[in-house]
Amino acid sequence: MEYVKSKKYDIPIIKEKIMGPNPIKLEEELLRDNRIPAGAVVMDLGSGQGVTSVFLAREYGFRVYAADLWSDPSDNQRFFDEMGAPREQLIPVKADATNLPFEKAFFDAVVSVDSYNYFGRDPKYLDDCLLPVLKPGGYLYLVFPGMKRDCHDDLPPELLLSWTPEQLAYMHDMAYWRRMFSQSTAKLLSLRETEGNEELWRDWLECDNEYAVNDRKSMEAGGGKYLNFIIAVLQK
Repeated sequence: MEYVKSKKYDIPIIKEKIMGPNPIKLEEELLRDNRIPAGAVVMDLGSGQGVTSVFLAREYGFRVYAADLWSDPSDNQRFFDEMGAPREQLIPVKADATNLPFEKAFFDAVVSVDSYNYFGRDPKYLDDCLLPVLKPGGYLYLVFPGMKRDCHDDLPPELLLSWTPEQLAYMHDMAYWRRMFSQSTAKLLSLRETEGNEELWRDWLECDNEYAVNDRKSMEAGGGKYLNFIIAVLQK
């Protein structure tokens, strides 16, 4: 895939804030055929330091709530201001994904990049926590790290060069996620792998971030052949 929109974000301030395989490109691929109209109210769930939120607001014209538990909303607000995002269009919120501080049926859509696998492995999560804040007919656009095939009973040594079994337990294959989503009232519209897996990882491994340096050990040993990114699109 050619990431046309993402090229504009290949700048130092963005590179300093990413914490994994290129989240801007992940989001562009996730939304390649999106059905969310411009002007929609969208939650960026697990928004981290806000780079995906800026992308949603600037490139798609959404009104975005950047919801994250671990980032400081005031830090994100300064970043949004620096990026020229209007305050009424991009709102940082400290939020726990399992206890969201929003009214019912508040959002037209929820977008989540590189975080859903941390809190979405509870089969009750969608119906109990996330779908209530989504309007009827609203969309969920999710992309998260996964495995080509679940191998937790016999983890490849290449993967263990960078990650512990506990960290790898957050990653599963598409069959696992299909079973998980089937237990929800949401309709699964599509489930697929991303096309740009190698490019997404390459962008990350070229960073000087200490986590990127650690991830190089597994990827340089061939661990990438076991991993993928999974895109899921659902509708309430």
